[in-house]
Amino acid sequence: MSAVRVLMDSIVDYAGLFPPAKLEMGPAVENYARYRAGDESWILARFITTVARLDEFEKCGERFWAEDGDAEPWYVSALPGADLDADIDRIFAFNQKYAPDFGPLALNEGAEGGDDSAMSPVAVTGGAVIDTIELKAASGHDVDRALKIIPEQIEPFFEVDWRDDTRGIISALAGTGARAKIRTGGVTADLIPPPEAVAGFIANCAAADVAFKATAGLHHPVRAERALTYRPDSPRGVMHGFLNVILASAFIRTGAMGVHDAERVLSETDAGAFQLGETHASWRGKAIEIARLASVRERFAISFGSCSFEEPVDDLRGLGMM
Repeated sequence: MSAVRVLMDSIVDYAGLFPPAKLEMGPAVENYARYRAGDESWILARFITTVARLDEFEKCGERFWAEDGDAEPWYVSALPGADLDADIDRIFAFNQKYAPDFGPLALNEGAEGGDDSAMSPVAVTGGAVIDTIELKAASGHDVDRALKIIPEQIEPFFEVDWRDDTRGIISALAGTGARAKIRTGGVTADLIPPPEAVAGFIANCAAADVAFKATAGLHHPVRAERALTYRPDSPRGVMHGFLNVILASAFIRTGAMGVHDAERVLSETDAGAFQLGETHASWRGKAIEIARLASVRERFAISFGSCSFEEPVDDLRGLGMM
C-alpha cells in the first residue's frame, strides 16, 4: 500500500447537508450513494446528518439500502440536539429498523418486563446503522453527564472549542473510549483556528491518548487562501489543509515532533513540501513509514468532515498524488 492509500483510507465523512454546500437531503443522499459506488469509495467514511433530520434521511435513503443487498451498510454519524435522551431513543429506533446487525443496540431494550421480545434481536430490514454521534461539550461535567446516557455501542465525538483551554475536556475523555472533535474552519475567517490552536489540540489529544476527528474547512490538501463559501461574493480566508493536519498529527503522535515543529507543518503552504511515496509520507524530508501512519490513522487521526467529497479527491489528483 502506498502512503496516499494509507493516509486517505476511509477519511472523508461526507457532510453535504452542512455549509457551505448545504444541500437538500435528497441530493446529499444521492451523492453519497454515487461516491460509494465509485472508484474512490475507499476514501469515503460516514454520512453525517442531524438526528432531527432522520425522518428525511430514511425517506431518501431507503431505496438505496434495499438495493445494496449484501453490500456493507451505510455507516452514519448523527448530531443530536438539546434533548440527548430523546435523540438516543430515536437512534435506537432507526437502528432497530435498518441496522443489519448491531449487537445489543439492535435489541428491544425498551420493552416492558416479562415481554420476551425485550431480549430478542430485531429483524434485519435494511443496510444503514448510526454507530457514531457528535456533540458539543463545554466542560468535563458535560462529558460525564452525556456518557451516562450514551450506550456503549454508540461512539461519541465531543466537539471542543479551540478558543478555550482544551486540556480539561480532553482529559475528561481519557480512558472513556470517547473521542474529541475540533472545528478547523467555517464560512467566515474568524471561525478558522490558528495553527498553534490546532497543534495544541492535537498534542493534548496525544498526551491523553484520545482519538479525534476534524471538521469544516478541510476541503483541500494544503493550506492556502481560498473562498470560504461557493457564493460569487464569498469572503476569503486561509484554510487548513488536510495533508497538513494529518501529517502534523502523525508526527506528534509518534513523538517525531513537538508542538512548535508541528505548527510549522500546519502552516505549510507549499504543496511540494509534502511527498506521498510507496513506503513513506514526508514533509520537508521529515518522513514517517506507512505502517506507523496506518496506526495513527486507525487509532488517532480518525477522519475529517467535508461538505464536498469531490474537492479533496480532485485536488489530490491535481497535485499528482493520486
